[in-house]
Amino acid sequence: MKVAVLGAGAVGCYFGGLLARAGHDVLFVGRKPHVDAVNARGLILETTTFNATVAARASTQTRAIDRPDLVLVCVKSADTESAGEALAGRLARETTILSLQNGVDNAERLSAILQRNVEPAIVYAGVEMAGPGHVKHHGRGELVMGASERGDTVAAALREAGIPTKTLDDIRPALWTKLVVNCAYNALSAIGVLPYGRMMRIEGARDVIANVVTECAAVAKAAGVALPHDILTTTLALADGMPNQYSSTAQDISRGKPTEIDFLNGYIVRKGREYGVPTPTNLTLQVATHLTEAGRATSRHMPAN
Repeated sequence: MKVAVLGAGAVGCYFGGLLARAGHDVLFVGRKPHVDAVNARGLILETTTFNATVAARASTQTRAIDRPDLVLVCVKSADTESAGEALAGRLARETTILSLQNGVDNAERLSAILQRNVEPAIVYAGVEMAGPGHVKHHGRGELVMGASERGDTVAAALREAGIPTKTLDDIRPALWTKLVVNCAYNALSAIGVLPYGRMMRIEGARDVIANVVTECAAVAKAAGVALPHDILTTTLALADGMPNQYSSTAQDISRGKPTEIDFLNGYIVRKGREYGVPTPTNLTLQVATHLTEAGRATSRHMPAN
């Protein structure tokens, strides 16, 4: 396939890198340091099972995208509308668009801009950028996407590239389940600057996560989405599977980048207000994350004593 990855961060580089390694023609669109590194010596894939450097093309310009078979949209949620505008006019009628983004409404927002179907895909992978053009994989690596004739064809290609991919007739419960996990872990990891395993050893962390999950489940129910009955158990178990993983929110703050907290805990807060469901724990984590962002920015400009 001819593949374009819009937003060549950790998630985009990991899944795009696996597709390139499998022989697909992959174009990464991202920031200049990553683009320059990929064009100079390829993309370094450091995974839990192999290390490799794969050849690929990269550009800082979306105009390099030219009627691909598949687009992986991996930009931050705040950039969804601008990503849709950038893609307009650069797609073939048969192009499949997958949103590999956090949150539950990015595919809908992209679809509204592009006036065509966009498939949501759920990412279960612990990855980070270890340097320009160098992605490091910490664990897992599955994708879940909606079932459709075109989607099933793409899913088969993803599996052949070594990406475990599952299709679901109704993806909404799975999207909300991932949102719950993000709401439970992202802010706490960012505020404490801790990986999941160490974070869970802090007294009270499990209680905070339990409160987050309870609030999210109540909002989901009000939205007509039935979450799995064991959602709290599976959420708490994530730390055991990826004890060394820092949340994407923690990684964003450490690099001085805007976080997606308003599309995670903030989304639950907004929907809670809409449905009349109290969400005090999610609100606290949203505000605490913004305070952490602001404090980090302020500390860089404070005069020395």
